[in-house]
Amino acid sequence: MGGLNGVDVAIANDGTEDVLVTLYDTSGQPNAVVFARERINGFTKIPVSLAADESGRANLAWTAVTVDSRSRKCGLATHTGLTDSALVSVHADSDCGAT
Repeated sequence: MGGLNGVDVAIANDGTEDVLVTLYDTSGQPNAVVFARERINGFTKIPVSLAADESGRANLAWTAVTVDSRSRKCGLATHTGLTDSALVSVHADSDCGAT
């Protein structure tokens, strides 16, 4: 297991555009915000430690939006059953829809 009974994973922006990411630890109830609107530059990784669920694995959800407001794109996903050293790629390549 990761540091202090957590699961250590890396969050990576897999694109060239900088994105603002909000990351949620969904391993427990209630869900916890790990970070909100954190800027992740293109092709950059951020290490995080998440809580382990009953099986010793981590679960997370993320949302992302491009920094460039002129051509705004969005993304979101959930990941379950993550183990130590897992790599989670975030991206914003879909239309955001009406606001």
